[in-house]
Amino acid sequence: MTSLPTTPVEGHDVTVVSLVGVSVAYGSNVVLTDVGLDFRAGEITALLGANGAGKSTLIKALSGANSRYSGEIRIRGEAVHLGSPVQARQLGISAVHQKVADGIVPGLSVAENLTLDDLAQASRHPLRNRRAALADARAALATLGLDWPDAVLSQDAARLAISDAQLLVLARALRTTPQLLILDEPTSALTAAEAERLFDVLRALRASGLSIIYVSHRFGEIEALADRVVVLRDGVVQSTSERPFEWHGILHDMLGRATALDHDRGETHRGTAEAATLDGVRLFPESAPVDLAIRSGEVLGILGLIGAGKTEIAELLGGLATPLAGSLTLQGRAYAPRRPGDAIAAKVVLVPEDRQRQGILPGWSVLRNITLPFLRESSVAGLVRRRFERSRADSVIDTLSVVASGPDASIDDLSGGNQQKVVVGRWLSAGPALAILDEPFRGVDIAARREIGQRLAALAADGAAAVVLSSDVDEIFEVADRIVVLVGGQIELDRYADEVDRSTVIGAFLGQSHGASAGATASAGATPSAAAPLAPAAAPASAAAPPSALTAPASSHPTPAPDPERPSNV
Repeated sequence: MTSLPTTPVEGHDVTVVSLVGVSVAYGSNVVLTDVGLDFRAGEITALLGANGAGKSTLIKALSGANSRYSGEIRIRGEAVHLGSPVQARQLGISAVHQKVADGIVPGLSVAENLTLDDLAQASRHPLRNRRAALADARAALATLGLDWPDAVLSQDAARLAISDAQLLVLARALRTTPQLLILDEPTSALTAAEAERLFDVLRALRASGLSIIYVSHRFGEIEALADRVVVLRDGVVQSTSERPFEWHGILHDMLGRATALDHDRGETHRGTAEAATLDGVRLFPESAPVDLAIRSGEVLGILGLIGAGKTEIAELLGGLATPLAGSLTLQGRAYAPRRPGDAIAAKVVLVPEDRQRQGILPGWSVLRNITLPFLRESSVAGLVRRRFERSRADSVIDTLSVVASGPDASIDDLSGGNQQKVVVGRWLSAGPALAILDEPFRGVDIAARREIGQRLAALAADGAAAVVLSSDVDEIFEVADRIVVLVGGQIELDRYADEVDRSTVIGAFLGQSHGASAGATASAGATPSAAAPLAPAAAPASAAAPPSALTAPASSHPTPAPDPERPSNV
């Protein structure tokens, strides 16, 4: 490996970047509140938070991708306003975002993608030739110990596999010799060997004085690398911890503490029949098979962080994906939906995780957003029965107390919480046998959360099955009869809500609970056994060998990415 870039920061413990009262709001939706943090030279700061905690918003503000923030960002004590990623890089802040594809320019070669800043400033290199570009690209890759042949450097970067594309954008970020490097889930597509190589690079960069923000849901990686852990929850800094890390406390801060709402939902109901099962299903190529029973008459809450597999379960049941291995059943029969329409026809409905991109039709009325999937049943001889359609919309608005001027109001005029109630109400109005809700409470206030929870309880009481997938412990305790914890595509806990407490659930995230006994093969109406007592709080077992999502051996040369067709959500 060639020598690593030298950061301009001299000495350690120097504050490189400071945030002072930084807040971000989109209209009335406040997503980051009064954040104050210092990032020091020669330090790796891990940023933790569940989905929707504000991590991505903070990263976008720091990297110049979102200039609509209030408060101050200071670089070595001088207040600056970061108006663009280019400006942020010029001031010494580089970021590698989680969505790697956004950092690749299709149509340009790998070498050109590695040296994009040179292309953007062509006046600096008016006579720049292909040989020089290849030499600069090789030098950039050498920072990560990579030696890609010229044939690969000359090919279209869009052909790279996702893991190689991730290495490309990281190498490009290091070319600018930043003072602060931001990495958002950098190992999500790397093999174990590639991840270890990255860790070596990051340790060397830290030793050279670089400040690094490391965002990951993999606690083993954070234990191995981080000097400090910052926890965000609901846009607010909940805690800052330095080594040695107390992981129970960190997870409490991350996933939620007890509130007055806990266990306020009344009696825990136990289902009497299997509505659906996952039998030997692999959620990821490298994970072991999963067996899971979903029972009629109860609300199943599935807890998991990013990469746990909860969204994969939702997509399998909702007809957006097919199993890598294993099979599904519905009402005792084989179930293999190829598209969302197949699932809807089988009375299986899915409220998707991303409301804005997958759940609503911007610019359309509340009425049309509710009734569009059901136009066939609202029509006779090709003509829409307007009275029937309006009656359905009015019922959803009334049942979930949607605040709108009426069914003809634009969906854009509603608050985020009321938009979510429209999406949830749309699908629950279909009379499903199985309803799957992926992160249904994100951006939703307590009152809306209560109303959605009550609607789910009523659905289960009528004999249907409901599945709520979330990364928030409080939300799951509030609505679920039964709680499943997923970690890395595996079930770490499966218990009824009246048998566990928060400590047991959080212990499952750390692998300290062995309660996955209520799987798909359990008999109808079976009750999971009591949870095993927790071991004393401890950090992840191995700081020397952080876990990786992929275990295939690393390849020294990248391979083109496959181009599978993926069904779109309807």
